[in-house]
Amino acid sequence: MAPTNSPIIVKKVRKAAHAHHGGAWKIAYADFVTAMMAFFLLLWLISMTTPEQREGLADYFAPPRVEATESGAGGPMGGQAPDAPGTQEVRDADADRAAPLSPVGADPGRSLAETSGQDPDRGGLADSRRDSQIELSSESQQIFQAAAVSIRQAWNALPDVAPYSDQLLLEVTEDGLNIEIVNQEGRPMFSEGSRYPLEPTRQAIAAIAPILQRLPNQVRISGHTAAGIAYSDPNYGQWELSADRANVVRGLLGEFGLADNKVHSVVGRATSEPYFLDDPYLAANERIKITVMNAAPPVPPTMAP
Repeated sequence: MAPTNSPIIVKKVRKAAHAHHGGAWKIAYADFVTAMMAFFLLLWLISMTTPEQREGLADYFAPPRVEATESGAGGPMGGQAPDAPGTQEVRDADADRAAPLSPVGADPGRSLAETSGQDPDRGGLADSRRDSQIELSSESQQIFQAAAVSIRQAWNALPDVAPYSDQLLLEVTEDGLNIEIVNQEGRPMFSEGSRYPLEPTRQAIAAIAPILQRLPNQVRISGHTAAGIAYSDPNYGQWELSADRANVVRGLLGEFGLADNKVHSVVGRATSEPYFLDDPYLAANERIKITVMNAAPPVPPTMAP
């Protein structure tokens, strides 16, 4: 067969490159994933903390509200004037002695500014000292909140104490920080009729001793019993038992770090101050109460060397 002279056709296919889309979406997606991870981490942390810990952390990071007052002294008073209803009123004997006396024969109806030359609305020594007392009280509240968080964390870290967390009560009041270890029906913290605490109670008391030692305030320890308990010894009853338990707690606190000069008083209250006023026979009335007293120390914490 004779060769043909047909032309040879070569097809060249040119592949066009895709347009460059850029990497900005990758950065946006990475930011989104990071934000979601932080959000779920925050939810997890909130679910793992107790209400006392969340309240203490909120108070720690919340800046004090400083508002101007007519007295000219100012101070973080929580948005209230010193004479507002519900605000604790502090009387200073030194300020009363320093107040100028009215001249003999002065009209009782005349103002202090007219008789002494001092306008009470413009501020004075009494206002300054009163503002200082309010500022110190606010600082004490923050210290108590932080101490409550530390105590709760110390208890939760102890495997033998954590199951009794609902019987370990913390409360910040006007009197100070109240720490109460209460009995429950079937779950006592002290053996019946014994002055010595059970092992979980002993560990809970030992855990708070170093924390109380770091505070500048003194503590008051009181023992309480429930009504209706029979005592085999006629010479040893509820008063003796409550006093002995309070003194044993004082000894445990001292053994684990609390100095003797930090103890203000150790008393037995028997059934005179029940936890449940309407039912003094409940087991929860049998308890130990440790109060960190809300009293100004000789030297304010911020001025300690």
